Amino acid sequence: MMAERKRISILGVTGSIGRNTVSVMESLGVERFETVAVTGNGNIAGLAGAARALGAQVAVTADPSRLADLRAALAGSGIEAAAGGDALTEAASRPADWVMSAIVGAAGLAPTLAAARTGATIALANKECLVAAGSVFLAEIARSGARLLPVDSEHNAIFQCIAAERDCPIERLILTASGGPFRNHTRAQMAAVTVAEAVAHPNWSMGARISIDSASMFNKALEMIEASHLFEVTPDQIEVIVHPQSIIHSMVGFRDGSILAHLGPPDMRVAIGHALTWPERAALPVDRLDFARLGRLDFQEPDEERFPSLALARRAMADGGVAGCVLNGAHEVALDAFIAGQIGFLDMAGLVAQTMDRLDDLPVAHDLEDVFAADAAARRVGRELVGRFAA
Repeated sequence: MMAERKRISILGVTGSIGRNTVSVMESLGVERFETVAVTGNGNIAGLAGAARALGAQVAVTADPSRLADLRAALAGSGIEAAAGGDALTEAASRPADWVMSAIVGAAGLAPTLAAARTGATIALANKECLVAAGSVFLAEIARSGARLLPVDSEHNAIFQCIAAERDCPIERLILTASGGPFRNHTRAQMAAVTVAEAVAHPNWSMGARISIDSASMFNKALEMIEASHLFEVTPDQIEVIVHPQSIIHSMVGFRDGSILAHLGPPDMRVAIGHALTWPERAALPVDRLDFARLGRLDFQEPDEERFPSLALARRAMADGGVAGCVLNGAHEVALDAFIAGQIGFLDMAGLVAQTMDRLDDLPVAHDLEDVFAADAAARRVGRELVGRFAA
């Protein structure tokens, strides 16, 4: 007798995480799953293709102007098409057992919160839910009884390391960072890097924005803040180590001096597959590590003068309140400006720091509206500052 199919929704199916989620589902057999909803933005062909491949009930584009295009791409499939922010939230709130939250940026906050309210298991790949709205989001998880499974490779690694040690106090979390393409660059060299150079990650196949965040280590800064919320540790318990091979995805230290490390190939399907089939482990079509061929694992301390994003994360954790939200909103503005050629690579951290200076007295967020207000303020100040850095 076939087991009951797991109901799945994928928020952000056309991005790197979303596409890898589809890949994992296909490798396991799509017949094992009932796909409730898939969402995307401007990539209508990719959204419709995923919806058809998974037999989704509804496909939603965040862009209202693309509804006609989506309907045309789904013609004859019987799949419902919808568009806009309200439709995105409605789709996320449909009953599902497991929801992949992979919408990039603050745009993922409302739909992920809607999914959490249903009590579903949330596979969290959206950093902003915890960085910008940690206390609000975790309070909703607690109220609804939803389960939170981290999908970022670093946090998923920590989750796996502590699974058998839940009653043992954590002494330290060690997040590994590849160092990106510029780990050996001087500040002068980094000041001159182009968008194309920043996108070329040496280990991981990711979207352009995530790759640039890796190159600047802003992704690691956000992960530090995420870790503090996910694992209830203090900022001084969170460490970052540069590990160029990206084989160790993170480590957990305990009070007896033991350290547990999670190793695996640099392939996001490992973390996605773990979250999708947890608490079981399914066979995944990923490379197996060959330690003899690998030969060595290297580590070095991150240079916070060349990668000031790490210090900004520590500042945000120390400040508390909506500081993480301000950092995140300003960071998104800075990233957009760098991609548009308006500011330099190193200017991104400077813009974020100045925005945090200007908005260090905002009130604590009690709900999502407060989070959005802080985010809007950070973006407004950040956009005002772009011109100063471009001058």
